[in-house]
Amino acid sequence: MDSQGTQGGITVQRALELPGLRGGLPEVVAGAERLQRTVRWVHAGEVPNMASLLKGGELLLTTGLGLGARPAEQRAFVRRLAERGIAALVVELGPRFTRLPAALVETARAAGLPLVQLHREVPFVTVTEEVHTEIVNGHYALLQQAEEVHRRCTEALLGGGGIPQVLGILAEFSGNPVFLETADGQLLYAAGAGTECADPLQVWEGLRGRPVDREGPPASAVLVDVP
Repeated sequence: MDSQGTQGGITVQRALELPGLRGGLPEVVAGAERLQRTVRWVHAGEVPNMASLLKGGELLLTTGLGLGARPAEQRAFVRRLAERGIAALVVELGPRFTRLPAALVETARAAGLPLVQLHREVPFVTVTEEVHTEIVNGHYALLQQAEEVHRRCTEALLGGGGIPQVLGILAEFSGNPVFLETADGQLLYAAGAGTECADPLQVWEGLRGRPVDREGPPASAVLVDVP
């Protein structure tokens, strides 16, 4: 994934599948390989300094009024959005643009920024409500899952279960193997996510056999300190 999973949001791909944006006949013209980016929030705006108003992770909706008339202005607009780390830029075709300028598309491709054009007018407020509802529902589902994990781990410990049982519960809920290591990286316990998943020991050996990145955990892994 291009962003850190979808925790706290939904993907750009999912947003495009919702009725609001789908009704605009969306066409992805750049960054199609990065539609799994996380949409943290939706914002609509038409001002040239839009990037300075954003925090990152937004799905930006615009009709293009603030993009500028000259290619240099359009390139700078897209570069600033990409540097800000927005999830995607969605431009509604109409009076401002009947087709997206080449400078806009080329810069988005170079920056790896998903760029979507809408061929039909859509109410931006409807898009905002739909995406935000999905995000809020996702937050609620995560809270429910966290409560269930906590309950099951507590029951396991109170029932005399040990570390292997707790790790097994975590592996089941995450759908991934879970490991407990010493501070110097020696394996103490391993738990798999089910009989159909890969052998957790093989997964661990594969992770530890990679070139070591001293700045953080392996790609696609989460490292948590356990007191």
